[in-house]
Amino acid sequence: MAVYMDSRKSTSDSLKKLISHQTLLSSTALLIYLALIKFLAHLVTSGNYGFFRDELYYIDAGQHLAFGYVEFPPFIALLAALVHTIPGNSLVAYHILPAIAGALVVLLTGLMARELGGGRFAQCLTALASLAAITFLAINSLFSMDSFDELWWVLMAYILIRLIKRDQPRLWLLFGLVAGIGLMTKITILMFGFALVAGLLLTPQRKYLLNKWAWAGGTIAFAFLLPYILWNAANGWPTLEFWSTYTNGHANPASALGFLYQQVLTMNPLTLPLWLAGLYYYFFTQAGKPYRVFGWAYVILYVLFTISRAKLYFLAPAYPMLFAAGSLVVGRFVSKPRWGWLKPTYISLLILVGLLLAPIVMPILPPSIYGRVTAIVGGNAGIKVENRATGTLPQQLADRFGWDTMTATVGRVYHSLPKDEQAQACIFTENYGEAGAIDFYGPQYHLPQAISGHNSYYLWGPGTCTGEVVISIGYPFNTLQTAFDSVTQAAMITCVYCMPEENNLPVYVCIHLKTPIQTIWPNVKHYD
Repeated sequence: MAVYMDSRKSTSDSLKKLISHQTLLSSTALLIYLALIKFLAHLVTSGNYGFFRDELYYIDAGQHLAFGYVEFPPFIALLAALVHTIPGNSLVAYHILPAIAGALVVLLTGLMARELGGGRFAQCLTALASLAAITFLAINSLFSMDSFDELWWVLMAYILIRLIKRDQPRLWLLFGLVAGIGLMTKITILMFGFALVAGLLLTPQRKYLLNKWAWAGGTIAFAFLLPYILWNAANGWPTLEFWSTYTNGHANPASALGFLYQQVLTMNPLTLPLWLAGLYYYFFTQAGKPYRVFGWAYVILYVLFTISRAKLYFLAPAYPMLFAAGSLVVGRFVSKPRWGWLKPTYISLLILVGLLLAPIVMPILPPSIYGRVTAIVGGNAGIKVENRATGTLPQQLADRFGWDTMTATVGRVYHSLPKDEQAQACIFTENYGEAGAIDFYGPQYHLPQAISGHNSYYLWGPGTCTGEVVISIGYPFNTLQTAFDSVTQAAMITCVYCMPEENNLPVYVCIHLKTPIQTIWPNVKHYD
C-alpha cells in the first residue's frame, strides 16, 4: 500500500512539473511574440521620414572614432561605424539595432515579472506595458544612445532581482559588466547606479554591498568608464563643460507638477495603475520587501530628475521595474471572480491608447495630415521636450526633415563658385545637425566636409580650411561681416516640416577671413 501511495505521489509530482514546464514555455512564447511585435512595429516604419538631427551627428562620430565625445561616450559611435560598413547605409540599416534593443526591453520586463513570482498574465501584462509605453515607441524609432541606455537599465534591474531572489552575490560581476557597457553608452546611467546603491543602503539588502563580489562588479564597471575619463582629461574636460551649460535650451520647461503630467502621458496613461501598484508592492507588501530597493531607486530618481529639470524621457527606463511589480498586484486583483472582466478590458484599453498615441511620436502619419490628426489629442500632445520653438510637427519628428534639401541648396551654392574658389571653399555650420547633414549627403554633391564649433565638431577642428572662401550656414550676417572682408547671401534654405530654426536660413559666401582661422577657432566653440 505504501509503495502504491509513493508511486501515485511520484506520478503527481511529475505531472505538476510537466504542467509547470509547459506553462513556462507558453508564457515565454507569449513574451517573445510581444517582443517580436515591438520589433516589427519599428521595422515597418524605419524607412519613413528622414534621418534625425542626432543620427547624422552619431554617424559622423562613427567616422571620427575616439574614446569619447563632448556629450556622449563612444558606444553609439562604434555602432554607427559598424552600420556604416553595411552596403546601402540606409535609414532601415541604422534603425534595426534600436528596434532590437526595444524588443529586448519588452522581453526583459516580462521576465522581471516572472522572477518576482508573476504568472503568465502578470508577465504578459508587464511586457505589454513596455510595448505600449509612448516614450519607448519614440526612442526606439531612432538610432540613438537612449535606446541602448534603456536596455542596460532594464537588464541591470533584472540581474539585481535575480541576485536578491537567489542570494547569488556573484551576479555582481555580470551586473558590473552591464553597468560598464552602460557607462560606455550614456553617462546618465550613473544616476541609476547611485539610486540603486542608495536604495540598497536604505533596506536590509545593504548586506549585498558588503562583499567582494560587489566591489569586483564596481571595479569592472569603472574599468569601462576609465578610458572616457582619460579622454576627457586629455581634452580639457569637455563633458563637464557641456553638462554645466546643458540647461540652456535643453532644460525641461515643465514645472514639478508638469513633469508628473509628462510621465503619465508619455509612458501611456493606462500604465499609471501599474506603476502606482508597483510602488505599493515594493513599499507595502511582505512579498515586495526584499526588493524594496527598486521602489527607493524610482523615488530617488524621480526627485533628482524633477529638481534638475531633466528631459522627460530620462526617467523612462525606471518604469519597467515598476511595471513588473505592479502586474503582480493587478494580476491578483483581477483574478477575483467579481473583477475578472477587468482583465480583457484593461488589456484592450492599454493597447488602444498605445495605438492612438503612437503616431504622435513615431514616423507613421504623412506629415501633411499629422496636424489634423493630432489636433484630436491637443496638437503635439501638450508635450515639449526642450525650450525650442516647434512647428507643425513636434521636435522628435520635425528634426527628421530638411537635411537633404539643405545640403542640395549648399551644393548649388558651392558649384556656382569659380573653380579656384571651389578648391579653397569650406562649409561652416552653426550646429551639429547641419554639419552632420553636409557630411552625410554632401558626397553626392562633391562637397567638402563641414566644420563647426558645436560640441565634438569643435574638437575635430577646422581641418584644412584656410578661411579664404567659406560657405556659412546658420550664423547671422552681422557676426560674419566682422570676421570677413566680404559676405554675400547666395541662397535661402527652406523646408516645410523641419524645425522653425532650420527654415528660411540664409547661406552666405564669405571671402577672406581677417584673422587666421586657428587664432579665432577657440571663439567659435559652443558646448550645448
